[in-house]
Amino acid sequence: MSQHFQHDVLVIGSGAAGLTLALTLPSHLRIAVLSKGDLTNGSTYWAQGGVAAVLDTDDTVESHVADTLDAGAGLCREEAVRFTVEHSREAIEWLIEQGVPFTRDDETAREDGGFEFHLTREGGHSHRRIIHAADATGAAIFNTLLAKARQRPNIELLEQRVAVDLITERKLGLPGHNCLGAYVLNRTSGEVDTYGARFTVLASGGAAKVYLYTSNPDGACGDGIAMAWRAGCRVGNLEFNQFHPTCLYHPKAKSFLITEAIRGEGGLLKLPNGERFMQRFDPRAELAPRDIVARAIDHEMKRLGVDCLYLDISHKPADFIKSHFPTVYERCLGFGIDITQEAIPVVPAAHYTCGGVVVDQHGHTDVPGLYAIGETTFTGLHGANRMASNSLLECFVYARSAAADILKQLPTMPERQKLPSWDASQVTDSDEDVIIAHNWDELRRFMWDYVGIVRTNKRLQRAQHRVRLLLDEIDEFYSNYKVSRDLIELRNLAQVAELIIRSAMQRKESRGLHYTLDYPDQLPEARDTILVPPIYGE
Repeated sequence: MSQHFQHDVLVIGSGAAGLTLALTLPSHLRIAVLSKGDLTNGSTYWAQGGVAAVLDTDDTVESHVADTLDAGAGLCREEAVRFTVEHSREAIEWLIEQGVPFTRDDETAREDGGFEFHLTREGGHSHRRIIHAADATGAAIFNTLLAKARQRPNIELLEQRVAVDLITERKLGLPGHNCLGAYVLNRTSGEVDTYGARFTVLASGGAAKVYLYTSNPDGACGDGIAMAWRAGCRVGNLEFNQFHPTCLYHPKAKSFLITEAIRGEGGLLKLPNGERFMQRFDPRAELAPRDIVARAIDHEMKRLGVDCLYLDISHKPADFIKSHFPTVYERCLGFGIDITQEAIPVVPAAHYTCGGVVVDQHGHTDVPGLYAIGETTFTGLHGANRMASNSLLECFVYARSAAADILKQLPTMPERQKLPSWDASQVTDSDEDVIIAHNWDELRRFMWDYVGIVRTNKRLQRAQHRVRLLLDEIDEFYSNYKVSRDLIELRNLAQVAELIIRSAMQRKESRGLHYTLDYPDQLPEARDTILVPPIYGE
C-alpha cells in the first residue's frame, strides 16, 4: 500500500550538498533527505582530494578566481566564480565548526600553540589551497555531516528511496508551474509513495555512469537532471564531461580513483618504458588541468596500443607516501601494488558532469519551489573544465545559499493539499528484466566509444541514432511495467545521454572537455549550450 508524506523541504540526495542544506536550515522545519541506496553510496563519500578555498595568507580571492577562469577555457561565468570563491572561507569555517577532522600541518605551529591546517596543491591551482583530511576527505566530511544530521530530530534520513519523478502543478493539470514534491519508490515495500513538500531540492549528483568506465559509484545516473528536464527546467553545458586522468587500472578495482593530489605532491606520469611524456603536451606537465592530462594519456595509449599508463610517486620517501596517501596505499596494496616501490597503472575514466540544471546563485531552477545544488547543476562555475577540488566547494557554498533563500521564501509558500497517489493500475510485473540490463550495457558502451574524450560528427550522429531507439524502447517498457530502481535509472540515464549528445552536436569547436576532430580549433567567442525542454503537449 503506497503512503503519503508531507514535509517542509524534500531533499533528493544525501551527499555533501544535500546534508549541508538540511543542516543549515533551522530545526523547526520538517526535512526529508532521500538516498536511493545506502547513505554512503553517493560520490561525496569517495572523494579523496579535498576542498579548494582561499585560506593561506599568501593566497588571494583574485588568484583563485583567475585559476578557475583559466581552467574553464573561457566559458566560466565570472560572477558565479567570484561568488563561490568569496564564500569559500566561510564554508570551510562552517565545516570545521561541524567537526570535520581536516589534516593539520605539524610543521607550522602557531604562536598560540595551535596548528595550521595542511594545504596541498592540485592541477590548475597556482597556490596550495586544498584543505583535506589525508586522502579520504569525502569520507571525513560525509561522516561528520551525517552524524550531525542524525542528531537533528527534524531531519529524516531515508534510505532505499528512489525518486521516480517530480510532481508539478502542470503535470497534475492545475494552474501554475510550482513543484509540489515527488513520487518516490520505496525499495523495501516496492510501492511508489507520494512526498509532498513546500520546497523540493535536487542534490542527486552527476551522470558519469552514462559512460562505460567511470570513477563514480553506481548511483551517478543523472537522476536530478533528467527529472528536472521532464519538469520543464533548462539544462546547460552537458557536453562537458570531465574524465579524471588517473583511475586505477586493475580487473578487480572497478572504479577506484587515484587522487590528483599525488601529482600535486610530485607524482610523475610515465609510459610503459618509464619515459615521462606530459611535458610534450603542456609546460605545466603533470600539473596541467585535467582535460589536458586526460587527452594526453588517451593519445599515448592509442598511439602505443596499450591498455594503461603509469603514475609513479615511488621516488618519494615511503613514510611520506603512507602518511599523505594512506587510502591509495592500502587499496593498491590490496591488489598487489606497492606504490612506495612501483608505479600505479592508470587509465582515464568519466568523473564529473560540469553541466546540468540551470540555476542562479540561490539554487533556483526554472520551476518555482524547485531548487538544485551540487553536481546536478549548471551554475557557471566550472565552464568548459572543472578545476580540481572546486566541486565540493560548490556544494557547500550553493547549499548554504539555497538554504538561506528557502528560509526567506518560507512565508510565501503555503502548506499543500494532499496530492494524488501514483497510478500503477495499468502496469504489470516485468518478466523481461534482461532488456534493462542489455540496454544499460549498450548505452554506456556507445557513449564511451562515440561521445568520450575525443569526438567526431560521425560518432555523435551514430550515438544520437542509437539513443533515440533506446529512448523509444525504454518508454514503452516504462509505460507497461512496474518501476524498479534499474528501470528508473536506465530511463534517466538514457535521457541525460540524449541531452549530452545533443549538446555536443551543437558545439562546433573544441573547448575544454569537449574535443572534436572535426572542429579542432576554439571559436573566438565563448557561448554556453542551453537546451530548453518542450512544454507538455504544446
